[in-house]
Amino acid sequence: MMQSTQTMPRKKLFVLAGEVSGDLHAVGPVRELLAARPDTKVFGVGGRKLAELGAELLYTTDQMSIMGFVEVLKHASFLRKVIRELKAAIVREKPDAALLIDYPGMNLHIAAFLKKQGIPVIYYISPQVWAWKERRVEKIRACVDRLLVIFDFEVEFYRRHGIEAEFVGNPVVEELAELEFPPKPEFLARMGIDPAVRTVGLLPGSRKQEIEKIFPEMLGAAKRIGEQGKTVFLLGRSPHIDPALYERHLREAGIEPLDCTSYEVMQYSDLELVTSGTATLESLCFAVPMVVLYKTSPLNYFIGKRLVKLHNIALANIVACGLLSEKQTVPELIQHEANAGNISRKALEILCDDVVLSSMRRELREARARLSSDLPSRHVATVLLEYL
Repeated sequence: MMQSTQTMPRKKLFVLAGEVSGDLHAVGPVRELLAARPDTKVFGVGGRKLAELGAELLYTTDQMSIMGFVEVLKHASFLRKVIRELKAAIVREKPDAALLIDYPGMNLHIAAFLKKQGIPVIYYISPQVWAWKERRVEKIRACVDRLLVIFDFEVEFYRRHGIEAEFVGNPVVEELAELEFPPKPEFLARMGIDPAVRTVGLLPGSRKQEIEKIFPEMLGAAKRIGEQGKTVFLLGRSPHIDPALYERHLREAGIEPLDCTSYEVMQYSDLELVTSGTATLESLCFAVPMVVLYKTSPLNYFIGKRLVKLHNIALANIVACGLLSEKQTVPELIQHEANAGNISRKALEILCDDVVLSSMRRELREARARLSSDLPSRHVATVLLEYL
């Protein structure tokens, strides 16, 4: 008599990566997981990269990239609808584990729901509670089973709050290590750029609000920089932004930069103007001198100013100088200071001083070494496999 064989039930992983950077950081661990266990069903929220791995997306990063207190309030009904549908999907699918990536406003709410459902919560890239909303630590302690952090200083921060965090290395370092670039002279020749001119990169961000508020000031500064010496501008556009939005601002400014990938901007610029965010950390890894910009609505700024307890907002400065340091390796121009006149003056001060340029590059290279060369994708995937 033949014995019946039982198939193992298919394992399921719920993923919530609500921003473009979250999708980028999720893809490595999920790829490693699927290589080890290819029949795993991955579903939830993510972007193009997770979709390419076969993840079933209920919502995409394009729909979820909502930034700022005012914008969140404007989209409150949509976000409530998303949360309802995600909870329904979790109850329906009964995942074996959940991987939550950054995006704390929604992820901590969903973490509490997952905990009630008895589903293990692995939180990768923790909320920046060391910068603001420290009370979220209590929710993390209550709802998160494994906290995987990407900065070494976070381990000590969480330990002081009675939470064991695991430093897994920084995904930005891992992702950039896979890239290869031709030498600068070859790139300049291909782009038709005179090697004698200076190159200034423009990285206005990956959100519509950033393009609307920061890009015009960036372009105004570029025009002034160009008037002070022959300069070629390299523009890194986000693929998630409607090209017409860039074109409108470019027409109004009368600037014609060369389109490059963001990483080409970082690799080949003598200096870059960059919107605060993950791009400043990536730029640190390229050791490219930069001026960091940030501008939001007056109400968002008013609220944020009273909540954020750090002196610096750029990840490049936080990593290079320390969590609570007032020192800056790269200058930050915030809100009303982020205007074309200030930006161009600061940029020209750096560009025209070889000592400042070389000192900035050296400090950024030293900071890059502290980010660790571990492979976070493998580490995170190993943790996930413990639960699947």
